Amino acid sequence: MTNFSVRKFFAAAVVAVCLPLLPHTASAASASNLPDFTDLVDKVGPAVVNIRTTAHVSNSTRGLPPGMDDGDMSEFFRRFFGIPMPQSPQQPGTPPRGGGGGGGGGGSSQDAPDSGSDSEQNSGVGSGFILSADGYVMTNAHVIDDADTIYVTLTDKREFKAKLIGVDDRTDVAVVKINASNLPVVTIGDSNKVRVGEWVVAIGSPFGLENTVTAGIVSAKGRDTGDYLPFIQTDVAVNPGNSGGPLINMQGEVIGINSQIYSRTGGFMGISFAIPIDEAMRVADQLKSTGKVVRGRIAVAIGEVTKDVADSLGLPKAQGALVSSVEPGGPADKAGVQPGDIILKFNGHSVDTATDLPRMVGDTKPGTKATITVWRKGQTRDLPVTITEMQPEKTASVDEKKPVPPKPRATNSLGVAVSDIPADELKSLKLHGGVQVDAVEGPAARVGLQKGDVILRVGDTDITSAKQFDEITSHVDPQKMVALLVRRGDNTQFVPIRPRVAPAQK
Repeated sequence: MTNFSVRKFFAAAVVAVCLPLLPHTASAASASNLPDFTDLVDKVGPAVVNIRTTAHVSNSTRGLPPGMDDGDMSEFFRRFFGIPMPQSPQQPGTPPRGGGGGGGGGGSSQDAPDSGSDSEQNSGVGSGFILSADGYVMTNAHVIDDADTIYVTLTDKREFKAKLIGVDDRTDVAVVKINASNLPVVTIGDSNKVRVGEWVVAIGSPFGLENTVTAGIVSAKGRDTGDYLPFIQTDVAVNPGNSGGPLINMQGEVIGINSQIYSRTGGFMGISFAIPIDEAMRVADQLKSTGKVVRGRIAVAIGEVTKDVADSLGLPKAQGALVSSVEPGGPADKAGVQPGDIILKFNGHSVDTATDLPRMVGDTKPGTKATITVWRKGQTRDLPVTITEMQPEKTASVDEKKPVPPKPRATNSLGVAVSDIPADELKSLKLHGGVQVDAVEGPAARVGLQKGDVILRVGDTDITSAKQFDEITSHVDPQKMVALLVRRGDNTQFVPIRPRVAPAQK
């Protein structure tokens, strides 16, 4: 009994001693594998700057909260996905600014009497990083948007009034210059070598809190958010004021510019986006040399190629850019590109998604002769095109047309009734054929066809009359998807539709 009790006590003692040691040992092992960012921050931190902007405003509007008047904060929130404009007062943690640094006193102007004159008021706060020792600084375009004066503050608390060198709204990149020398600079990395899962660090001024460091991992690459560039997605904590700051890899190299976050509250929710640095540097080099960015264009409107469209047209996979409209007299029009074409390659480079094409064309020097490979009616064609320079966007106006009264017709297996288009209307639409949709039901209604749409092609067959359309659709295989090339307004796209099975005759 005694021996048993001793053995039992000894076993319990061993368990009691070992249990606390196990988690401690595991914790120590885990801690040894965590990255240490201290040397990295010491290396890069001095080259990261705080940027604040001021605007001349009427004293009658000085009741607006600082940073919420067309500056970085309002623009940053506007760029969020579904974020309303904040109505709260000044952001917490933002210290009031005095009038030092040769800047005209952004904060003190609010205490001046209401004399009706203009005063300088803080309009935004953001971040940036030094590209060269002679004072070139990169940031986001929306950080300095509508700023009358730009101030750059270094980590040693020196503040400079900056000169705007150039802005590119399409990529959200801007370059400013301060009058200084022998400045610390960042090392530019290669964003093409970024790997999902690697550790990255952001340094910036969230909510005006300068020199704030946050860390995380790259959670995705090539993230398409509808902007001109694909983004690097991370889970690094980024908040308003981080805009324009660098995203840094573990080698201390800048691989991106922190630009956007996904949020439903206005604050960080675990997803942030950075502009790839290789794209940003191409823009910065042009801004430094000419003050603007020159891009190429071929004058087409494009859309995505869905799997249903690819299957119905015989494409091996869903890829390329679907041409929805071609500008008359533009480069693509002269090259023979047509609505409904699918652009698979540009100058031999594959166009995997529709967003790839604008970047490829935009990076091509105007005047360059290029080759576009398109998929049309089951085969590829190479079309030579001469790139022209992209001009400022203009709002296109479309003439309102009186709808043609629908003619009573029986619907076919696609559930669509069509009629011929008068010759004068075809001419005004710059079309050589097609039929007008008069009514939809069943399959056609389910895929979104509408009265007034123009059907240009069924599969690979161009449509020239309502009679021909009815003949073709009467023989379609109800077990296979049929692709209709449809024009609505100025846009043309393929609409895959599955025919309904004809009812048994009575």
